[in-house]
This record gives sequence, C-alpha cells and structure tokens, in this order.
Amino acid sequence: MERIRAAWRHGSMALVVGLAAVHAGAKPPAPPPAEWIKVENPGPVVGADGKLHQATCSGLPGTDPTFSFWTKRGKSKNLAVYFEGGGACWDNLTCTFPIADVPGNVPQFFVPAIPPTTDPSTFDGIFRTDHSSNPVKDWNFVYIPYCTGDIHTGSVTRQYNNVGHPTLPLPASFPIEHRGFDNFMVVLDWIKSNIDAPKRILVAGSSAGGYGATANFPWLASTYPHAHMYVIADASQGVTTPAFDTGTPGRGSWDMNLAPWVFGEDPSLIPGPDLLRVAASAHPNAKIAQFTTAFDGVQIGFYGVMKQYYGPGGSCPNVGVDWSQQMLGTLQSYAAEVPNYRHYLAAGNYHTNLRSPLFYTEDSAGMTYSNWVAAMLRNRGGTEGFGGGLWRNLACEDCLVPPPCP
Repeated sequence: MERIRAAWRHGSMALVVGLAAVHAGAKPPAPPPAEWIKVENPGPVVGADGKLHQATCSGLPGTDPTFSFWTKRGKSKNLAVYFEGGGACWDNLTCTFPIADVPGNVPQFFVPAIPPTTDPSTFDGIFRTDHSSNPVKDWNFVYIPYCTGDIHTGSVTRQYNNVGHPTLPLPASFPIEHRGFDNFMVVLDWIKSNIDAPKRILVAGSSAGGYGATANFPWLASTYPHAHMYVIADASQGVTTPAFDTGTPGRGSWDMNLAPWVFGEDPSLIPGPDLLRVAASAHPNAKIAQFTTAFDGVQIGFYGVMKQYYGPGGSCPNVGVDWSQQMLGTLQSYAAEVPNYRHYLAAGNYHTNLRSPLFYTEDSAGMTYSNWVAAMLRNRGGTEGFGGGLWRNLACEDCLVPPPCP
C-alpha cells in the first residue's frame, strides 16, 4: 500500500489499458495522469477519529464483501471527493430486499456490494474529462463506492431476519455490515497520505451519497483547514419522519458516526432535514448546495416507506405531495437562514444529476446546471462571495409553490 501511495503522489503510475486494479502489496504498473486507478481491498487504519477501521461492504450472503475505491490524478491542485449513491436498508424488510437481478415487481432498497462493472471512467456528468463545460475536469478525484446501506455513516454489524425474499436464497437470519463510515475513514487516511494541500475541495454525492457528503465533509475540512470547501448534496433532501430519525430500527440501525464538534454527541437529536443546515452553519466559509427535481420519484418512494412503517409523517396522505411540501419548506428555510447555502430546483421527477448527461443540459431553472456549479466553484469561499452573481438560488417556473393536498 505504501508503494501505491508513493507512486500516486509522484505521478509515476501508468495504466496500460482502461481501468487498473491495484492490489494492496503488489507492485503496480505506472499509469500517466488522468487515468483512474482502483485501490482494492485496503487494509485497516487508525482513522482521523483515533479509532481502528476496517473497510468492507455489507457482507449480505452471496455477495462479495471486498471494498475498493478509485482515484484519478488531475492537473490542478484541487480535489473532488465523490460519494456514490445506492439506496439504504435499516430493518428486516429493507435489508431483505437488495438491489439485484430480480423480477421488476420485487422491491429493491440497497446496493449490497460493489458491482464488478463499476468504472468511473465510463460515467458522465462531472466525470467527463473531455467536456469543455465540466468545471472539475482537471481536478484530482477520489470516488467512494457505496455498498453498506447506511448513507456512508455506519460503524456497526446488525442482524436482520429474512421476511421472505421470493428469489434470493437468503438464510432465515443474516448480518449486515453497516460500515460506510469505516470505509470513509480508510479512504480519508489514503487521501491524507497522497493529496498535498489542495487549494479547493469539492465534496459531492448523489442520493445516499449526498447524505454521505453532508455527514463527512467536516472531516475533510478539518484535515485541510486552509482549503476552500464546496459541498453538493445531489438528490438528498432529508425528508424523513421523526420515528425513523430516532428509531432502532430506523436511522439508529446504522450507529451513525458524525463529526461530534459539528453534530454533537447524539446524532439522533438532529432531524433529517436539519443535517445539512447544521453542517453548513458550522462551516460559514464553505459553499453548500443542494440539487433536486420537483417530484423526485426515488426520494418520494423511500419517504413513502418511512411514512408507512415509521409514521405519521406530514399531514397530507398523498406521499408525493407530502414529500414535495416538506422539501420546499426546507429549501426555502435554508435559503432564508443559511447565508452560504444555495439550491437548484429542477423540473421533473428524475433522480440525481452529477453522474448524468443532464449535468450539462438541465436548464429548467434558468441556466444550465453545469454553469451553476461552475459559478459556485469560481470564487473562493467566504461571505464576500455569497451576495449575488450567477451562483444564486434557482428554481423552475412555479416550482417553489407547494402543491395542494388533493
């Protein structure tokens, strides 16, 4: 692993074809800059919190528990850290039904292992190094996969009961390793050993990864206190129910590990919609952003499960309207109360943008999303950059008007 770190720091690794899989302890080939390197099965580390952490995926029976992550050298002194999305699981029902090759009518809640086809070099959006409108095309990158069902915050092993999956041969009872925070601590240790004082850091994530970015960027801000910090939570609005936020099962199933100097010692005291507010307020010189569509179908679906089993939720019985009303209330309260926050509210019901071609074409709020992100990154953090300019709260026409409950 030390050889990998040293080679990455000095830009001496070369990739012969495509995506390299670098095994810990093996002498790697030497790729040129701008190629993705896979760091496979990293060893345990003492993390930034002073505790021992071992990286792993969920360990759902029948899946590969090996955790790996990807990195890419850029030409700039900047760093982008991306947290992957992939659902969540927190009780017998949701953990019995992973995202898998199953019939379309079977529920699917979380990614239990890193798919063998994962390859950041094939992704669109901010991963397109050949697109002239990509504001991070020449940045250093770290890509953190998601395979633990805990929005990148867990550090616990939980036992769940099979409620009756119709096609997967799961045992009657099985453990899930909710170790997303452990994985992040391992990756952060690698970053500290390989990234020298970045000038700017973008911490971003989509869906569950947006919560991972929200929860974990304070650790990066603490590691690099002189860097200008930017955060994008993509399709992760925090619309939850109090019973889910405080329950085990519920959010408590993950034993959430949050930076205590930001979130306090008991994460359950912070409601889902307030996680980003608390983090943004604790970092007034960081720029904090959210993206969502007006009726994100995936977010509405997860909220519907919470409302059904961890209710009551909002007053409107229509789940989509209820979610929309709460989402809009949060966006507008953030915009009014958090000076270093901005949102981009797009039309439609699709889910996530940062890894999509829509990053360059979405313009329903009055400017393309890629240009909006570029405006966010153009100026350094601090209150002097927040008073106007192109980086402002944007929304599609009439999208800030709460829909009436039918």
